[in-house]
Amino acid sequence: MSDANAGQPPAPDFDRMTRDIADVPAVEVITTVAVHLMSAAAVNLGLAEEGPEHKDLDEARKLIHALAGLVTASATEISSFHAGPLRDGLKSLQLAFREASVVPDEPGKGPGEKYTGPVFG
Repeated sequence: MSDANAGQPPAPDFDRMTRDIADVPAVEVITTVAVHLMSAAAVNLGLAEEGPEHKDLDEARKLIHALAGLVTASATEISSFHAGPLRDGLKSLQLAFREASVVPDEPGKGPGEKYTGPVFG
């Protein structure tokens, strides 16, 4: 007898995945998403090992903007213990973006500054 799914990866168990994610505290989901956004932004700023090979300031701008919205909106929900380091990382990325830009945005107009206000070194 041949199995129609032979050689195929098993289908995801969505019921189990739903149960698993339900067990994860919101603060952990928020911080995990923030760290992913930070990492992706850093790569697009050329800060990864490969450096300029993956540099894309347009993509970095979008990621930093999304990170700023997430951090700003969730700060009161996740406590300063979690929000503080996320804000620090966000500010570092905003400053790195300004430094990497050939023509820096004016203060208050950089990525995410709509949510954070002007960022200065």
